[in-house]
Amino acid sequence: MREIVLDTETTGFNPKTGDRIIEIGCIELHNLLPTGKTYHTYVNPQRDVPPGASKVSGITTEFLYDKPLFVQVVDPFLEFIGDSPLIIHNASFDMGFINAELERLCRNPLSVMRAIDTVQMARQKFPGSPASLDALCRRFGIDLSARVTHGALLDAGLLASVYLELKGGRQVAFAFQAESQSSHGTLVQEISQYKGREFRPSRSFSLSEEECQLHQEFISGIKNALWTR
Repeated sequence: MREIVLDTETTGFNPKTGDRIIEIGCIELHNLLPTGKTYHTYVNPQRDVPPGASKVSGITTEFLYDKPLFVQVVDPFLEFIGDSPLIIHNASFDMGFINAELERLCRNPLSVMRAIDTVQMARQKFPGSPASLDALCRRFGIDLSARVTHGALLDAGLLASVYLELKGGRQVAFAFQAESQSSHGTLVQEISQYKGREFRPSRSFSLSEEECQLHQEFISGIKNALWTR
């Protein structure tokens, strides 16, 4: 099963008041495991990046000056995600920004039904516990040393590991793989074991009259014996 782990960085919290996407990061999963295929781009938001947002992401207005506009990256982005489910931490936030960008280009919005929200997954699995990405990484022992600032592709990578743990996928994926290999190995061993053996037809053994008489005496003492039905 193909899934896409997705994260964005933005200029703020509300696309309806003019905040824009400044970075997109995606990681492809197949059967809960990363395939190595990614999509990543910075986006010129055509506005300044506020100091608060810049402090979180490390992305400045000057850095984005020569980066492509969303209209220039929209087709490669949509092609990469295809119609696969989208794994997003706090899905309503990222989906809101992506659909706002698509609306500006008169493009069809992405269905919110295709988003799998890992915040909701975490709250269902660990009621009352913190559900931030940092908190979940610490819970599952995922290395956070590289996360000096937020980055879309880096956070997507961390989220992929968190999602795998939330699904129990590490055990499931590797158990499935091991079981498949083990079954294949057993079959190969059985084939090798019997390969080259001489074929011997089945043999029948006739009973003597004395053996038949002894058998009849034996079953006569059994109530509703199968041999008499």
